[in-house]
Amino acid sequence: MSDVKYWVGLNLVPDIGPRRFALLRQHFGSPKEAWKASAADLKLVGLNSRATETLLTMRAKVSLDDEMERLSRQGIQVMTLDDRDYPPRLKETYDPPPVLYMRGQLAPEDEWSVAVVGTRHATAYGQEAARRLAKDLAQNRITIISGLANGIDTVAHRAALEAGGRTLGILGCGLDIVYPASNARLAREIAERGALLSEFPLGTMPKAGNFPQRNRIISGLSLGVLVVEAGDKSGALGTVRHALDQNREVFAVPGSIFAGMSRGTNRLIQDGAKLVANVQDILEELNLNMVGQQLEMKELLPADETELLLIRQLSAEPSHIDELCRFCGLPVASVSSTLAMMELKGMVRQVGGMNYVLAR
Repeated sequence: MSDVKYWVGLNLVPDIGPRRFALLRQHFGSPKEAWKASAADLKLVGLNSRATETLLTMRAKVSLDDEMERLSRQGIQVMTLDDRDYPPRLKETYDPPPVLYMRGQLAPEDEWSVAVVGTRHATAYGQEAARRLAKDLAQNRITIISGLANGIDTVAHRAALEAGGRTLGILGCGLDIVYPASNARLAREIAERGALLSEFPLGTMPKAGNFPQRNRIISGLSLGVLVVEAGDKSGALGTVRHALDQNREVFAVPGSIFAGMSRGTNRLIQDGAKLVANVQDILEELNLNMVGQQLEMKELLPADETELLLIRQLSAEPSHIDELCRFCGLPVASVSSTLAMMELKGMVRQVGGMNYVLAR
């Protein structure tokens, strides 16, 4: 973990993007050695004069320990490409971010996710289509991914939360900045019920050039990208280009031939995107019809040896906790806490007098 600060350090250097980062890591063996390398060694790797000078300047003026403390104070976690928890689908893309900053938590069920994107200037039709489809996806245990922008993004995030589902917001700025500011409350709710993610260091302002870069993360995390409403030059079409490069499925909601905000989506359908009229069009194409059942089965699997022992002993007939303790050979406190957790997971039920049965 002590090397994480060197990943963060290199990520602070504006002239070192994912590809240069990978080059430095490959040559020096680790971000730590790259961070400490001399100017001559950096140039030998192929770093140009500007990037080399920027790295050396940053190294001289930044305390990496202070930067890590600043992240910690703001409740921001750091994931690197070497971390076991780094999203596997994103890691497989052609230029994954070497560092991801996160507020909130990723969950195993985020493996089943769909990006919902579209114009910032959504019509009433687009807003209703986004709301309904995002809600229906969330109710089918699909995580909604979007970019926290005004318009379709905001509607999709909000619909997922209102449906009791998970959603991930991918920012084009540092996690200490919410853009647009009007979504500050929404951002807090996403962090509580999902996660906010960014590859940009703290303090990075939401410049226009950041968003096309951000969009490859939106598509890279997802199984497919749903475009609800988009004009001819919508940024959502950039997300589609990344999705196609990453071999992701592309879906589009059709619109009126007279509506400017449907020109982009209608053209996507002409070019081969899957036309979406209801949530089943997405679930069937991605083979996600059984996600709810699969997650339910995962939740019912024993998490450890104690749960496994208890499942083997329990049945539809009540068993007293003392009998279960004798069978497991464990103290009451251990068995009691495990049973409480199993009850929360819906695996067992207490039927009175400290007697338990299998719930199903």
